[in-house]
Amino acid sequence: MESYWPTIVKNPTGNKPMDEFAVLIDNISKIVFSRTLKNVDPIIIGWRNTELKNEVIKEEVLELKQQAGTNILAGSPSLIVALTQLELIDEYQLSVQPTILGTGLPLFKNITDSVNLKLLKTKTFGCGAVTLYYEPTNKGVHS
Repeated sequence: MESYWPTIVKNPTGNKPMDEFAVLIDNISKIVFSRTLKNVDPIIIGWRNTELKNEVIKEEVLELKQQAGTNILAGSPSLIVALTQLELIDEYQLSVQPTILGTGLPLFKNITDSVNLKLLKTKTFGCGAVTLYYEPTNKGVHS
């Protein structure tokens, strides 16, 4: 993401939703979780408002969740797994695309306890994609 969206901010595509998203994601506060990066110099990686963390600490995430009017979005499979294992996810938004890839990163790799989900709503897109909104129903319960 960090190699793509900042380039759209600098050179808009003409696709209004895409260009608006690029500006939005450039302006929001971001936390990059990495065990290999030493810093997140915005000149090098192209992302403004970015902070580097090398581990997910439950208390720090809980503090972020308490900030009024903000949602925390996690996109990397390893971060989703870490937040799931710490029972910090309030809602899963899973998008099903009308394409079978056959390879790729598994989203829930290394999840050892089952997580029961309750369907909240669905959203269907003209391209055939569907986003499913779920909340976990068994926080604090392990199988």
